[in-house]
Amino acid sequence: MLKPKLLLLDEPSLGLSPIAIKEVFHEIKKLNQEGISILIVEQNIHLALELCNRIYVLQSGKVAYEEKKESLKKEGLKDLYFGH
Repeated sequence: MLKPKLLLLDEPSLGLSPIAIKEVFHEIKKLNQEGISILIVEQNIHLALELCNRIYVLQSGKVAYEEKKESLKKEGLKDLYFGH
C-alpha cells in the first residue's frame, strides 16, 4: 500500500487509552495533511469533529444529517442526539 489515496477507518478510538487515542488521531491528521482522504466511522463525535471536513450522521442506516464543517450547526446535531 504505497501512497494510498483513501484510508477507511472504523472506530479508530475504540478500546484505546486516552493517550493512545490522542496519538492515533494526531497521526490520522498528519496523513490527511499529506493529501490522503480519510473516511472515519467514529462514535466519539468530539474526536470526529476535530478532524472532519464534512460530517454525516446515520440513523437506522440512513443519512440523517450532512454538513460541511465550516457551516456546521451544532444545534442540528443536538436535535439528532437528544430528540429536540
